[in-house]
Amino acid sequence: MSKDICRMGHPVLRKRAEVVDISEINTEDFEQLIREMKEAMAQHGGIGIAAPQIGISKQVALIDLPESNRYGEKVSLPLTIFINPKINVLTPLEQGFWEGCLSVPGLRGYVERPREVEVEYLDENGQNKKIKAEGFLATVLQHELDHLFGVLYVDRIKDMTKLVFQEEYEQFFLR
Repeated sequence: MSKDICRMGHPVLRKRAEVVDISEINTEDFEQLIREMKEAMAQHGGIGIAAPQIGISKQVALIDLPESNRYGEKVSLPLTIFINPKINVLTPLEQGFWEGCLSVPGLRGYVERPREVEVEYLDENGQNKKIKAEGFLATVLQHELDHLFGVLYVDRIKDMTKLVFQEEYEQFFLR
């Protein structure tokens, strides 16, 4: 049984998560954290999850974006583990997508974010990695990594009339 998802209002979601010490990677405790994150993400139908969402203040996020996804975007990222990520904006040009979040259930919000980013991180083996992303994948990365710095997507909504319940999103905004 997976851990519960912390919802908006839980203090862990508003704190900067702790940096993972390299010595923690490849330990049984760290592998257990990854298993719990995978289980929670699968059980709740997410494409990404961050450790704070299951109540653990660590800079760890997972993204698993299949090519055939419910967002209709033709982009994929096989299960990737991001440890201590640093995000760099490559262009000030922004794009907008309707976002949802396991920690903000039942709502959708229209968020504009930088269109192209690069993320430097450690993988599950403690190896330095780098990924460049644009479009929808750039948004997914920024959304998940925001969780590691105490930021929720609702904080990034510029027009609060575009924060809606899921049912109204489907009825009035889904195209």
